[in-house]
Amino acid sequence: MCSMIRVENLSKRFVLGHQRNRHDGLRHRIEDAVRSPFRWLRRGNGEARSDGEEFWALKDVSFGVERGEVVGVIGRNGAGKSTLLKILSRITEPTRGRARIRGRVASLLEVGTGFHPELTGRENIFLNGAILGMMRVEIKKKFDEIVAFSEVERFLDTPVKRYSSGMYVRLAFAVAAHLEPEILIIDEVLAVGDVEFQKKCLGKMESVASKEGRTILFVSHQIAAVTRLCKKVLWLDGGKINEFGRTDLVCSQYLANGSAVASRRVWPSGERAPGDDWVRLESVEALAEGKPADNMDIKSPVDINLTYRVLKSGKVLIPNVHFYADDGTLIFISHDWYSGWRTKPKAPGQYRTTFTVPGNFFSEGRVIVKVAISTYKPFEVHFEEPDAVAFAVAEDAGGETSRGDFGGHLPGIVRPLITSKTEVIGG
Repeated sequence: MCSMIRVENLSKRFVLGHQRNRHDGLRHRIEDAVRSPFRWLRRGNGEARSDGEEFWALKDVSFGVERGEVVGVIGRNGAGKSTLLKILSRITEPTRGRARIRGRVASLLEVGTGFHPELTGRENIFLNGAILGMMRVEIKKKFDEIVAFSEVERFLDTPVKRYSSGMYVRLAFAVAAHLEPEILIIDEVLAVGDVEFQKKCLGKMESVASKEGRTILFVSHQIAAVTRLCKKVLWLDGGKINEFGRTDLVCSQYLANGSAVASRRVWPSGERAPGDDWVRLESVEALAEGKPADNMDIKSPVDINLTYRVLKSGKVLIPNVHFYADDGTLIFISHDWYSGWRTKPKAPGQYRTTFTVPGNFFSEGRVIVKVAISTYKPFEVHFEEPDAVAFAVAEDAGGETSRGDFGGHLPGIVRPLITSKTEVIGG
C-alpha cells in the first residue's frame, strides 16, 4: 500500500491572550522587559507579541493513511480535529513535527475557505481547478457535472460573496469532489447544508472512494455517517490520539467513553440508582445478535434489556421503552404487555425485561432509548431515565433491505421491509 498521508509527531501551539504590536508604547515595552528580559531581547522590533497562556491544539500526533482509504476523524469540540485538517490542507503551519502529503488535496473546511468572494461561481470553479494543477480543458470536461451536482446553476454568474452558506457549501463540495484530487479532506461544514444534500454528499464520497480509489479524511460528529462511510477512525481527545483503528471498535469505545450515549449503562446499587422505594434500575443494554449494538446492521434485530430490582410487592410494575431519532423525534413507545406480568405484582427480587425490535425496522442513523417503569392503576411513574442507551443503525449497499438497489436518499425515521405483490389483472 502507498501512504498518501504520513503524519509524524505533529504538534500545534497557540498562545491565548491579548495581542500587542509595536505601537503599544514605551511603558509596555519596559513592563515586558522587567517581567521577562531575555524574552524581550529575543524579539524583533516590529514583532507582535502576546501576553497569555500556551494552548496545544495538537500534541505529538502520528498516523498514516493509505491510498484509497476513507478515514473518519471524531472527537469532542476542541479535540484538535479542525486544526489537524488545516495543517494537512497547508492552511496553517505546525509548531513541531511534519505532515507528508502525496498527491493533490481538495479541502472543504470552514464556509468561505478556498473561494475568492469577488469572483463568480463559474470563475471559482476554474480557479480551484487551476490551483489543483488541472488544465482548462480538463476542468471544462467536469464543469457540467459540478454545476448539476451543486444545483446552483441560476446563480453561477453571481459573485459567491452573495451566496447563502448552504449555496456556498453545495458548490464548494461539488468542486472538491469532481475535480479529481487524490486526497479529499472534508470537515463538519457539511452540516450547513440541508439533509437531502448531506445524504447526496455521503453518496458521492462513497462513490469516489470505492470506484475511483480516492483517499478521504472525513470529520463529523454524526457517528452514523462515520460508520457508513469510513473503514478506519482516528479519535482525537485533547489534541492527542486516543485510538486509531477499525471503525466499529473505535466508535464503540468513543460512545462508551461518555462522549455520547453508549449501548450499555450500569447503575450502582442503592439510592443513586434510578427508582424509588418500590423498584430500582440496575442496567440497560442494547444488543444486536448478542453483541453491543453501538453500530448495528439495519437487517439485525435489536434487544433492549432492562435489569431491575423489585424491593417490595404490592404494585403491578410495567417496564416501558421510548425510542427517539437523533434529532429528538419520537419513533415509538412500547410497554411490557405480553410477558405475563401485565396484571400481577412482582415479588421482591431481580428481574430482566427484554424488548425485541425486528430487523429492517429502524432507518439509518442514531437511535436513543429512554426507559421507565410505571404503574397504571392508578398511574404512577417509579422512574424514567432519558438517554439511557443509544445505538447507530447503518446499511451496507446490496443488502436485502427496503432500499433494494436504489442508491439515493430515503427519508423517514423507520424503514420496514414490507411485503408486496404485483399481478397482471388484464391484457
